[in-house]
Amino acid sequence: PAPVCVLDEVDAPLDDANVDRFCSLLEDLGHSSDTRFLVVTHHRMTMARMDRLYGVTMADRGVSQLVSVDLREAEALRESA
Repeated sequence: PAPVCVLDEVDAPLDDANVDRFCSLLEDLGHSSDTRFLVVTHHRMTMARMDRLYGVTMADRGVSQLVSVDLREAEALRESA
């Protein structure tokens, strides 16, 4: 098996029920193998089920900045507040 698998917008044509199935499949594959999955998506349900999000923002005009959020850490912070 490949150490990394990149999936680009594969959830775009799916309805919410199938996005849920797709995310469950990724979780199962992630736990049962050594493969890491990098998912490029704009789907809110897919992003909510991932461990970490990466994005690009433009704080100043013409200056891009990479942003990373660990969703488990963010949820723990939210619960403690």
